[in-house]
Amino acid sequence: MGDLYALDFDGVLCDSCGESSLSAVKAAKVRWPDLFEGVDSALEEWIVDQMHIVRPVVETGYENLLLVRLLLETKIPSIRKSSVAEGLTVDGILESWAKIKPVIMKAWDEDKDALIDLFGNVRDDWINKDLTTWIGANRFYPGVSDALKFASSKIYIVTTKQGRFAEALLREIAGVIIPSERIYGLGSGPKVEVLKLLQDKPEHQGLTLHFVEDRLATLKNVIKEPELDKWNLYLGNWGYNTEKERAEAASIPRIQVIELSTFSNKLK
Repeated sequence: MGDLYALDFDGVLCDSCGESSLSAVKAAKVRWPDLFEGVDSALEEWIVDQMHIVRPVVETGYENLLLVRLLLETKIPSIRKSSVAEGLTVDGILESWAKIKPVIMKAWDEDKDALIDLFGNVRDDWINKDLTTWIGANRFYPGVSDALKFASSKIYIVTTKQGRFAEALLREIAGVIIPSERIYGLGSGPKVEVLKLLQDKPEHQGLTLHFVEDRLATLKNVIKEPELDKWNLYLGNWGYNTEKERAEAASIPRIQVIELSTFSNKLK
């Protein structure tokens, strides 16, 4: 009958960490201009470097802004609005982000929707002013563009990224046109709900279902839903996950931890 692949975007198809970190720094300067007044380019570069390490904790793009400010607060005690940043290391962020996030959101009096809008606007602004450098700050993982181009399976993108950005990157870097109705981006609801929607479509009856993700937490959410038992689940070991998460995933019977080359071959 054939196969259907639901694919996460960031960390499975595209390494967007360079772009999301730079966009987050730009957005953080707009959101908190006073905090960034004395920040020089060396400190900015340090923040962007650290962002690559803490990237596995990010579920939705706006969290990058929070991480940028938190990293800044670990360096500059005088601007701290919460005690969380005191003595905090990147390992501490990787371990405890789920606990840290609500604390800083409250301490900084931040609004999730406002941050999402700002992050999107900053990206739109960069794209409108200089599409080339925005595109250049992203890269597709080796072999992925060809695998998408020559895929014999039915492909859907299921991402927490705003759909218009995923569509632009697929077109501009991978040279692949995926119709917008096959891209479920930010605002489409939780991924588990999107998977239910896809499996229930009449035209998908009889297809073998595959879901490829780089976030272990997302795969665990799928396992919690008995009606999603038909999905084959994969954790991409090239994406934004830690060694500890990969080891945990390997111990869960439902999840297959796969390499990039295996993934590309599966799509073809």
